[in-house]
Amino acid sequence: MIKNLKIGAALMLACLGVAACTTPDPTVYSGLASASQLRPNIEDKTGRVPYRYQTNANWSQYNRIIVDPVTVYNGPDNQFGKVSEKDRIFLANYMQQQFTEKLKTRFAVVSTPAPATLRLHLTLTGAKATTAVLGTVTRIDVAGGLYNTVQAARGREGSMTGSVNYAVEIYYDAASNRLLSSYVTKQYPNAMNIGASFTAMDASMVGVRKGADALLAELK
Repeated sequence: MIKNLKIGAALMLACLGVAACTTPDPTVYSGLASASQLRPNIEDKTGRVPYRYQTNANWSQYNRIIVDPVTVYNGPDNQFGKVSEKDRIFLANYMQQQFTEKLKTRFAVVSTPAPATLRLHLTLTGAKATTAVLGTVTRIDVAGGLYNTVQAARGREGSMTGSVNYAVEIYYDAASNRLLSSYVTKQYPNAMNIGASFTAMDASMVGVRKGADALLAELK
């Protein structure tokens, strides 16, 4: 017990003192089609959506959507770190499935342009795996649990956990293919979500699901 407390205290102090326990925030990735239009999102208080471009689109006038295949970003400013190519492809496929399934509850998912149709392009720009063992330990030992409880109350990232970074670009699917909305975001589980800490990609997958829910809520 004392040994676990000492380990937890050391981890908590490390997390408070360095950025290694959290994941990099999204940037204006230079290779995005909408990079030149993204601006700091002063309305975002969570830190999850630091850059955004938004028009006065009336989403209620759209009832169809084309969901492009998810792109895995390979630019020099990507934020994948040590995440393997295999895991990047896995997450991209998982994003394709989750976003499509969520959006089906609001739109008819189609494959060709038509009136009242949006086109969604998702770009997976980064991810971090949960640190094996430590990700779970820091949620059940005393000191680590205290740190993560505070982070959960703030809506912030937990220690030694994974996340996913991606870009959303929404186009009006007409001849002009005009951009209506774009943002970059980081998504991650609640800091006390023990179930998202067991395997390397669990937290990133939770982040994908949360991101799909957030987009659906925005387009309703």
